[in-house]
Amino acid sequence: MSKVLFVGFKGKNNSSSILVKQLSDEIFLLTNSFEGVRRDIGSLVEKYDLLIMFGVDKTLTSEIRIEKKASKNGETLVSDADLKRLVKKFESAGFSAFISDEPTAYLCNEAYWYALKKFSGRAVFIHIPTIKNIDESFIKKMKAVFER
Repeated sequence: MSKVLFVGFKGKNNSSSILVKQLSDEIFLLTNSFEGVRRDIGSLVEKYDLLIMFGVDKTLTSEIRIEKKASKNGETLVSDADLKRLVKKFESAGFSAFISDEPTAYLCNEAYWYALKKFSGRAVFIHIPTIKNIDESFIKKMKAVFER
């Protein structure tokens, strides 16, 4: 069985933090700064087969966006995860999900880039809605996706 680490960002009102705490005991919360993200990911031990990372996108209301890649300083790194299979798992749980081929331009991209680099592509970054757009039903469906 694969060893998976669920990663979100710190903050009591951050939906990624709330979600990962509900998904697993194997969690890690990132500092909400560029230096903090670099330091935090650098401190992770490489005992995990996969990092499943979550970040918030204020433009999402109910859908899930899976990031395919991250870019930094002209270097683009791509996830080795089976993203199409992940989309199907989200859809079978009742979510609308899609894969983005365009790296984001802020802290989530930074975190994803460092994770892809350190874990040799064994990471996936998933954008979810803000806390005002998630409820118990959302969390229950997310649990169903990752318990399968």
